[in-house]
Formats: sequence, structure tokens, C-alpha cells
Amino acid sequence: MSEPSSKSFEISKQVVAAAFEKVKSKKGAAGVDGVTVEQFAQDYKNNLYKLWNRMSSGSSFPAPVRMVEIPKDGGRGTRVLGVPTEAA
Repeated sequence: MSEPSSKSFEISKQVVAAAFEKVKSKKGAAGVDGVTVEQFAQDYKNNLYKLWNRMSSGSSFPAPVRMVEIPKDGGRGTRVLGVPTEAA
């Protein structure tokens, strides 16, 4: 039988690291906190640990996303775009 976890959410550091690498490979933009991929990478191990710790403890929640409909090319309807909002 496994020991109970002290974390609210089971998420591995490897999953968080893989997510960062995917954002980095796609040249992702800074988040609502203004931290760029390059800035995050400067202190990668520490930043990764802090992010994982907040996520797995349940103390980090993404800000709401505002839904905006934008017109498709040629006037063929609209598509929904999720726009991040400012962190509170």
C-alpha cells in the first residue's frame, strides 16, 4: 500500500518540465506574470521547483480566460479565441 501524499494534486516534476519544454520549443510568449521563457530558463531548476510546488499543493490556479469571438477570413462565421486575463 502506498503512503498518502502531502500534496493536493498528483503531478510529477517531469510533467511540468515537459510542459515548459513544449512552450519553449513553440517560442511561447510571456505569461500574465510577465516572465518570458528566457527569464524562466535563467533559473530553470529553482523556477521549475517553485512552479511544480505551487501546482501540486493547489496554491496556484490559472487566471480565468476571456472568450472572444473573432471573424473568420471571408466572412464564414467566427471562431472562439481564449484571451488570458490579468492575474489577481
